[in-house]
Amino acid sequence: MDPVELEIFKNIFHSIAEEMGAALRRTAFSPNIKERRDYSCAVFDGDGEVVAMGDHMPVHLGSMPMSVRAAVDKLQLHPGDVAILNDPFCGGTHLPDITLVAPVFLDRKKSRHPAFYVASRAHHADVGGTYAGSMGICREIYQEGIRIPPIKLIEAGRLQEDVFRLLLNNVRTPEEREGDLNAQIAACHTGATRLREIVERYGLPRVQLVMDELQDYAEKIMRAFLSKVPHGRYEAEDFLDDDGAGSGPVRIAVALDFHPASQKKPIVTVDFTGSSPQVAGSINAVEAITYSACFYVFRCLLAEDVPATAGLMRPVRLIAPEGTVVNSRPPAAVAGGNVETSQRTVDVLLRALAKAVPERVPAGSSGTMNNLTIGGMDHRYGAPFAYYETIAGGMGARPDRDGVSGVHTHMTNSLNTPAEALEYAYPLRVTKYSLRKGSGGQGKFHGGDGIIREIELLEDADVTLLADRRSRGPYGLYGGADGAAGRTNIVRANDELESLPGKTSVRLKKGERIRIESSGGGGWGRIG
Repeated sequence: MDPVELEIFKNIFHSIAEEMGAALRRTAFSPNIKERRDYSCAVFDGDGEVVAMGDHMPVHLGSMPMSVRAAVDKLQLHPGDVAILNDPFCGGTHLPDITLVAPVFLDRKKSRHPAFYVASRAHHADVGGTYAGSMGICREIYQEGIRIPPIKLIEAGRLQEDVFRLLLNNVRTPEEREGDLNAQIAACHTGATRLREIVERYGLPRVQLVMDELQDYAEKIMRAFLSKVPHGRYEAEDFLDDDGAGSGPVRIAVALDFHPASQKKPIVTVDFTGSSPQVAGSINAVEAITYSACFYVFRCLLAEDVPATAGLMRPVRLIAPEGTVVNSRPPAAVAGGNVETSQRTVDVLLRALAKAVPERVPAGSSGTMNNLTIGGMDHRYGAPFAYYETIAGGMGARPDRDGVSGVHTHMTNSLNTPAEALEYAYPLRVTKYSLRKGSGGQGKFHGGDGIIREIELLEDADVTLLADRRSRGPYGLYGGADGAAGRTNIVRANDELESLPGKTSVRLKKGERIRIESSGGGGWGRIG
């Protein structure tokens, strides 16, 4: 195919995924989606292979094909249907991430098989469970919220009212959830409409040919890069502080085996054998999360304009032993696997790759999403509220420049919640928000600094933190110093400080504050 035409279509498909995301963001209700942009959208071919992703959340996008596959395998999807799911052990990641999958039929009467699929995923600020925000320290998935297998939310264009009522009756903020789900439906509708317009303009055979070509092109680019990596075995390990339920450091280990180039066989084997068995706490990851971390890391090694299709992973073989923290079995609690274990998995992969391609890999970034949830009763409206946010940190220094300060890195590509939006939507007040000076690791190039974020409660509320990098900071590379570890304090009404562990849930009174100081990035290279 003409390379110019291929590039044009690549951008067409990407623009569809981006427009889906814009529709979701504009119509969402919750600040977590509207302001923080904690959502993702993607376009798939008729076989359920991803063709284009929006520039959204890496932890969502790499794992979304599993959700589409689960919906296709479990359901008979017809014109006008929309499937919904969040079950981590059936295509999902963790329960707050709800995915909608819609088939795209070109002729509702004649077509028996969808020509394409579109999907939207959003992190909902509450899906029930023990803790407000559904991100607490649980011991089994049943405590984490409502678990949705692949089912139809819309059938033949009609909303399944009983399904909708069942979902909304099991969350603390039903109006907000209803608004966000409707926004996801709108996103899928936007994607389906644009795909039909593309087919009407160019014809289905041409569009399908381009989709196949994009898969092959992405594979060729990945094979070309991997074939240049020196053959050999590169190993690394790193640890999560704890599981929040009594287990000590949790090991994640990886071995990368680079083989001679082949036209068909995998060039690299990614083996997580040696990682800790699944734990009692909620930092277990499902296989989709581990796959997503691999997809992200290897995608980062390529040029920015390479299409993010399923073809990228054809030369990569993944081994994630079942029953470990990187491929847990039910009924494991998994809320933190999506946000914390995914980050550490990326850290380990990059640490191993730094031995193979040192000129391409940065030092360790903050390594945690600092998941903060606050929930209680908002007496302004006489209704419950649930606030959720991830808090940025420092980026690791790079081989040729300093790391960026106060930024979300790796598996989270979200933003902060602006103070104005937070204070308008919730009974909370931002009392401090600044860079944490000097928290980045020293070196030839310095790691980025973390941030300090302090929030005052204007109502009595439950505060839950799911964070890591509290006992050890992000690693430096090639003589660079480690970044500073994070820390969390309660600031009592009399300004007395009380230290909190990284994974905890406490009840705070009106007027008390929660202060999070996030970790800085590691340094790169020796000074002088």
